[in-house]
Amino acid sequence: MHLPGILEIALSKGASDIHLKVGIPPILRINGMLWALREAPRLSPEMTKEMALLIMTERQRERFQVNNEIDLSYSVPGLGRFRVNIFRQRGSISLALRAIPHKIPLIEELSLPKVIENLAMEPRGLILVTGTTGSGKSTTLAAMINHINMHRN
Repeated sequence: MHLPGILEIALSKGASDIHLKVGIPPILRINGMLWALREAPRLSPEMTKEMALLIMTERQRERFQVNNEIDLSYSVPGLGRFRVNIFRQRGSISLALRAIPHKIPLIEELSLPKVIENLAMEPRGLILVTGTTGSGKSTTLAAMINHINMHRN
């Protein structure tokens, strides 16, 4: 099974994250729970390596060889964009992908305090958005930038 096919199935099931690790089928995070993609085979070292090489540029491959880890973005036309972490685990290559939603939510849709809109409109300053993995930092920032783009002259 090739990477775009795995991603298509994952998104159709509502997965936010896809974990590709040797020895097991792809793992999907759906509503915070991890589920094996049973219709896919167990991944071999060759399969995960091929998937990683498919999405890395030559320069990224060189950095990966030095650091044994790399973060990048990957787009599948007609499907979506993904944040990707490629890393070595027990001598094999593993991948963790996070789906980036097409639609950027409005600040109101995230139930964020009104002060967030006001902060976004400040002409200067520093805003720190912190939190644990999956807590909504990138979504919050995207909503703030979207708000700026919609309201600033």
